[in-house]
Amino acid sequence: MRRRARKYRYSAARASRPGYRVVPCRTRTRTAWRTFLKQSSPSLSRRHFSLAAASTVLAACTTTGTQTASVPPPVTTAPLPPVARPTRPIRVGLALGGGAARGFAHIGVIKGLEARNVQVDFVVGTSAGSVVAALYASGMNGFALNKLALTMDEASISDWAMPFRTRGLLQGVALQNYLNTTLHDRPIEKMAKPLGVVATDLRTGQPILFQRGNTGIAVRASCSIPSIFEPVKIAGHEYVDGGLVSPVPASFARRMGADFVIAVDISARPETASTLSQFDVLMQTFTIMGQTIKTYELDKYADVVIRPNLNAMSSSDFTQRNAAILAGEEAAARIMPELERKLAAARLTA
Repeated sequence: MRRRARKYRYSAARASRPGYRVVPCRTRTRTAWRTFLKQSSPSLSRRHFSLAAASTVLAACTTTGTQTASVPPPVTTAPLPPVARPTRPIRVGLALGGGAARGFAHIGVIKGLEARNVQVDFVVGTSAGSVVAALYASGMNGFALNKLALTMDEASISDWAMPFRTRGLLQGVALQNYLNTTLHDRPIEKMAKPLGVVATDLRTGQPILFQRGNTGIAVRASCSIPSIFEPVKIAGHEYVDGGLVSPVPASFARRMGADFVIAVDISARPETASTLSQFDVLMQTFTIMGQTIKTYELDKYADVVIRPNLNAMSSSDFTQRNAAILAGEEAAARIMPELERKLAAARLTA
């Protein structure tokens, strides 16, 4: 009590001085705390703030429970199988060689190919082969060709020229008209299958491949055996039989885009050919001249060569057309295992 009274008297004495103001104790405490904070270093204030923030986070963690977010396990997928490389269909070309009346054998070969579902994408022909090639390219199948061949009148394709005034015994216009009528004047580029017709430029000796234009005229040029048919004039050039430079046009089938070439050789071997008539002698001369060219072309460009057995048939004998067709069918059947094996191998490597 004495201390408290003495303290009070001391405070009262100080308060009685001039300009002295009494400040309540609570106010003095708040003012002292603010002064302390001002005198404290900034790092100390930040440390206190960080501690407070950490305490708040920890408190929040304790109030949210012990549940944690579930993380799904990594998904493993089986490796994808290798993607098969798309294979381009093999484009098959059919090259039909020359041989006059032996050309009927081409029809038998076509029938044999169709019997085993061998699809032909391009067809090209020389001389007699160009006649069958044009008819086949128009959309006729083997049976339609067979019927047409057996009903064809030989006189309908023969037109004798005036002797001593022309450069051939036959004009060839009858053959041209026969084909255009049968094909309804369809040009080469409008055929159901791509068609090529090979002839020889009489001036340069170079082969020419017709792929556009009048079908009858192109085939007539390809069949114009010198001295038998007159040369055919097309766009200022004269053309004769394509067999002079390309007896079996396998190289032209490649040029047209074929990946696999089936060549049909109907020419006779020189040692077995008939030479009974003037026409036979002329054809034998062509055969001898074209042996080297034919061998080179077939070895380099043909994948399969079909050779019908026509040794007993003359190139001028149109009466054996049915026998020639049968020989073509037999030749196609004989070589079919080899053809199918090579064609399957070509498809694998395409």
